[in-house]
Amino acid sequence: MTPAPLMKKLSKKHVLFLYSYSYEDYKETADWLLANTDIRPKVAIICGSGLGGLADLLDNKKVFPYHKIPRFPQSTVQGHKGQLVFGELNGKQCVCMQGRFHFYEGYNIATVTYPVRVFFLLGIETLIVTNAAGGLNSKFKMGDIMLIKDHINMPGFAGQNPLCGRNEERFGVRFPCMSDAYDRDFARMARETAQELGCDSFLQEGVYCMLAGPCYETIAECRVLQILGADAVGMSTVPEVVVARHCGMRVFGLSLITNKVVTDYNSTEKANHEEVLGTTRMRTEDLQKLVSNLVAKM
Repeated sequence: MTPAPLMKKLSKKHVLFLYSYSYEDYKETADWLLANTDIRPKVAIICGSGLGGLADLLDNKKVFPYHKIPRFPQSTVQGHKGQLVFGELNGKQCVCMQGRFHFYEGYNIATVTYPVRVFFLLGIETLIVTNAAGGLNSKFKMGDIMLIKDHINMPGFAGQNPLCGRNEERFGVRFPCMSDAYDRDFARMARETAQELGCDSFLQEGVYCMLAGPCYETIAECRVLQILGADAVGMSTVPEVVVARHCGMRVFGLSLITNKVVTDYNSTEKANHEEVLGTTRMRTEDLQKLVSNLVAKM
């Protein structure tokens, strides 16, 4: 089938998956948002599964459902509301994503990372990423909060890197450094803040590994990831961080350890999304306090 007849058979939603965005596409979205709010945020927060309550802390909120934003993708996962929330957090102007995008929803890498380049054009200087993750480190407990110090990009190993293709110099250089992907000053500030709030007893630090999902990992896969040095595993975050660093943003990341991965063939435990959301509800208030107080120091 030739490209023209194929395009006629595809819906607008399906065409999105084949789409390679231009600088003008991102700018159209950013300009629309800037025209519809007076808030000029410098900090963006991407809320992981069940962590959208962070946006509820904002004052003077202006909410944009994703379906009303030009060219913006739609979130389809339970625990992701699907809206951008502009407002003030501890006196700092911020924007929160209540719902991110994933490979397993059928989106390609350009769509998964679309909001990050829009954030850059909004004037965002710092990106905070949060996620729910499975604990690979035997010392971690359910409900621990892990500062992300580094990541392992498994989809990237297979060529699914958001920077593949023609480089747009207006966003960043062709070969960006990733050895400093997660800002060490922010990590130090977070440890100090956790101590002040009495959260340091369940604050961990480690390496986050991203897999494409949506199925949870096999026992053999979990063992391989442990050998590779991963402390937590999830299905998001890394592509967004790569694009943010390409754009020159500072990045701070947190993983909420919502379940312990299964590494014993005699175990009867099974990972499930309900357990993830349940643990998230248990620790939401602590994570919100940590992020809110950290933002105030940025």
